[in-house]
Amino acid sequence: MKITAPRGTFDILPEDALRWHWLEATIRRIFGYYGYQEIRTPVFEHTELFQRGIGTATDIVEKEMYTFNDKGGRSLTLRPEGTAPVVRSYVEHKLYSRGGITKLFYMGPMFRQERPQAGRFRQFHQFGVELLGTESPLADAEVIPVAVELYKELGLTDLEVLLNSIGCPACREEYQKELFSRLSSLRELCVSCQQRLQKNPMRLLDCKNPRCRELTEDVPQVTDYLCPACSEHLEKTLSFLDRAGIGYRLEPRLVRGFDYYTRTVFEVINSGLGAQNAVCGGGRYDHLVEECGGPPMPGVGFASGMERLLLTLEQQGKFAGFSSAPQVVLVVLDEKLAADGFELATGFRREGITTESCLEVKSLKAQLRAADKLQAKFVVILGEDEWKDGQVSVRRMADGKQWRVDREEVSRFIKDLSGREP
Repeated sequence: MKITAPRGTFDILPEDALRWHWLEATIRRIFGYYGYQEIRTPVFEHTELFQRGIGTATDIVEKEMYTFNDKGGRSLTLRPEGTAPVVRSYVEHKLYSRGGITKLFYMGPMFRQERPQAGRFRQFHQFGVELLGTESPLADAEVIPVAVELYKELGLTDLEVLLNSIGCPACREEYQKELFSRLSSLRELCVSCQQRLQKNPMRLLDCKNPRCRELTEDVPQVTDYLCPACSEHLEKTLSFLDRAGIGYRLEPRLVRGFDYYTRTVFEVINSGLGAQNAVCGGGRYDHLVEECGGPPMPGVGFASGMERLLLTLEQQGKFAGFSSAPQVVLVVLDEKLAADGFELATGFRREGITTESCLEVKSLKAQLRAADKLQAKFVVILGEDEWKDGQVSVRRMADGKQWRVDREEVSRFIKDLSGREP
């Protein structure tokens, strides 16, 4: 029986890996402009980290985590998101003791046992940024442009920032009480919302069930219950975004799905994508460091799924110019020249010329056909007569034009030809 990849996982094949390399390089470059440094955490953590960090009432912890006991009986979980592991590392290694602000970014695989669909998998890849060490609204206003500028650099247009404040625990408690009193008598709410009503009523605003949205349409907005400090924080965040020229829309139903969020929450959407239009989401988490055993230390950040982003870029035609074609295919016409061809190919590669060499001596026609299939720009032909004269033949595949070149000069000749191409 043929063994296949587990449901909800996939292989990144060589032709696709080019896109991943490009995306990863762009992420690192843009984040570097803003001073974020990369951090890499284990792919599994103690289960308690996510129970305490994300919240036991969330869908991820209740339904989606891959949790198992190791041989020592310890409960471990494949990481379902990136923020809690980064904060755990921040606390464990006392990065806060260095003083000032810590700016980190991460990139890597995450795991959630949910129903696979387009752009959503059980093993997926996520990147994100975390800014720790200040509760200033300037920090909230900084991480949002990081996301926006990245997506613009990738070629996305029609971007819109949705933003809300869910307050601090003190003012949010009053709002939660108000929601409970208004909604507790409703029997038409879906099963998930009935459960959320007991644990975290604000999560009802995030339900996608049309009937639930209809039933909660007239509830008060959380911003009406903000304390003076939270209200001022929101106003300053918006004013800083205005000064940076970042457009946004206040979205009173935006609450995000993790319990660790406080005050600012946001999403960046691409309006051309239909219902599933969010390309990233994030917000402020001023108590997560304490939940993970550290000192009081505010933070803010965002995360984005890479598969979803790559799918979006493909749908918008951003990968048209990608190619893994070699610059040169080396053709050897005589078995006696195999070692010479191998030496020449090695020299090309050391000169920075991407080169494929035929590992089996075949006819010229067969090797040219193979070079055409690889979409090579040039073919370098080693024939017995040319080689005796210290030369090789160089053929440009686009038009079939061919030159005889001294073999000591062939690397420079190919580079010159490449530089003259339109």
